[in-house]
Amino acid sequence: MSDLIEPSSDPLDALRGAAVAAIPIELAGQRVLELGIGAGATTRRLIAAHPKAEVVGLDSSGAMVFAARELGIEVQLARMEDPLPDGPWDLVIAVLAVQCLDQTQIKALIRRVRGHSRALVIGDRFDDGEQSVSLSAAALARSCDGALDWRDGSLAVVSATY
Repeated sequence: MSDLIEPSSDPLDALRGAAVAAIPIELAGQRVLELGIGAGATTRRLIAAHPKAEVVGLDSSGAMVFAARELGIEVQLARMEDPLPDGPWDLVIAVLAVQCLDQTQIKALIRRVRGHSRALVIGDRFDDGEQSVSLSAAALARSCDGALDWRDGSLAVVSATY
């Protein structure tokens, strides 16, 4: 088990660790765009694992943007459906952020990421519940020409390199 995937009673912590462990490229001095940064739980793990990465976050919630700015990184108020900020990006990462998108929006996001990034990591909940994404983890991996890197019940991480 990777050092980034720590045993935890919180499966979302394991998901965040698995997402950071699945990053397919070295990020020393590289530019990272985090979609749906929230309060920065994944960002803290990413910075701990890749301290020289330059992270920019996006979130559609003003409260989350304020909370994430407490990490001392650049955070912008924006929706994932909007154009991506000026790239290129070495990595685009989204953890627990795409579940609000429908299948068409997820595929459009993947197309935008491919045009502006070297790598993509998505970690989310993939089940039939009310808060699920509209693609299965396997279908998401196929859509982004990536791989299913980690799964624990309904949680999964998909990564791709372009």
